[in-house]
Amino acid sequence: MLVKTKAIVISSLRYQEKSLIVKCFTESDGLKSYYVRDAFSSKKNSQKTVYFRPLSILEIEASHKNKGTLEYFKEVRLAHPYYSINTDIIKTSIAIFVSEMLHHCIKEEEKNQSLYSFLETALLWLDSHDEAANFHLILLLEITKFLGFYPDGSQQEHSFFEMTGGIFAPYQSISCLSADETTLLRRLMVLKFDNSTKAFHVTERHILLKILLDYYAFHLDGFKRPKSIDVLKEVFG
Repeated sequence: MLVKTKAIVISSLRYQEKSLIVKCFTESDGLKSYYVRDAFSSKKNSQKTVYFRPLSILEIEASHKNKGTLEYFKEVRLAHPYYSINTDIIKTSIAIFVSEMLHHCIKEEEKNQSLYSFLETALLWLDSHDEAANFHLILLLEITKFLGFYPDGSQQEHSFFEMTGGIFAPYQSISCLSADETTLLRRLMVLKFDNSTKAFHVTERHILLKILLDYYAFHLDGFKRPKSIDVLKEVFG
């Protein structure tokens, strides 16, 4: 079946000498993996490797056989060429980290229009705004809404956040954050991309990132912590 859709690049893996395997989160069909033959060939090729940088937003025409095997692009072009994500070291580091997170947490090959729309809108915001220090924290927390484990804020007056149940509790158990950590999470929950400037200092961001990664690990079977986290910490250090 020939499909025209937008797609966000999650990862690309070099295969043999000249080819690529590209994983995308598509607007039409959710997660899909594509085989790009001769991506590194010196010959003119419409499927240029620059298209397949982390979190590039593409417009594609592709053959979807939907048999669990690799699919094939017919046409590829950039839907929204980035102005700053691929040239700003901080934003590039964020993109690599977020793409790795998405690689580990999006597993289902099914359409999720709301998640796709959220990710595209968030990435375009990142590309057009300078203040990005808290972007990855807000994004990771917001994504839990689509994955089904966003914190239940109905009892935020309680002092401790319980990680396994995703609720605020009056008493601290072994799976709870400390009172100070809970306060940080509560502050993060009210932030949006547009009102996050200088919301946290460096140490608080490191603590929140650890909290979020631990929270993902509690709720996603087989979750792997991104290798790019060390680079991200260094950039924001």
